[in-house]
Amino acid sequence: MSAASSGNAQLHQLYRDHHGWLHAWLRRKLGNHDHAADIAQDTFLRLLVSGRIPGVVEGRSYLTQIARNLVIDQWRRQRIERAYLESIAHLPEPQTPCLETRAIILETLQKIDAMLDRMPSNVRTAFLLSQFEGLGYAQIAERLQVTVSSVQKYMTRAILACYQTVYEE
Repeated sequence: MSAASSGNAQLHQLYRDHHGWLHAWLRRKLGNHDHAADIAQDTFLRLLVSGRIPGVVEGRSYLTQIARNLVIDQWRRQRIERAYLESIAHLPEPQTPCLETRAIILETLQKIDAMLDRMPSNVRTAFLLSQFEGLGYAQIAERLQVTVSSVQKYMTRAILACYQTVYEE
């Protein structure tokens, strides 16, 4: 048996043994049958794409961790979408973005959120102070109680992360 068919057999067995349990666990956590079903399927899809199939002993804990991460991702997306929709709710009808533009904006906001989340705390804070409060490097250094040289390094990392996010496609 090839490695690929062995992996598929393991995934099939894992799905057969744990899908019902995972779906029930998610349904209790989310309170919604359809969302639970979607996340359960996405959990197994994530396993399939990763190619890493956990052993029998670690199966449930591994599935639980993936599912938890997917739930957190979903909540973050919903939070971003709610905030965006609230921000445009007051716009007059002619200025309201069309559905396609909204989708593009939401996707961009989610990428920015993920990028900021991947940054170390000090890098993210320096970047946000610079971009949203308009502080200079000396002011940021004072606020963070670090050297200006450190702020320069933080900003370099943050800008690099921005470029990587823009050009990762």
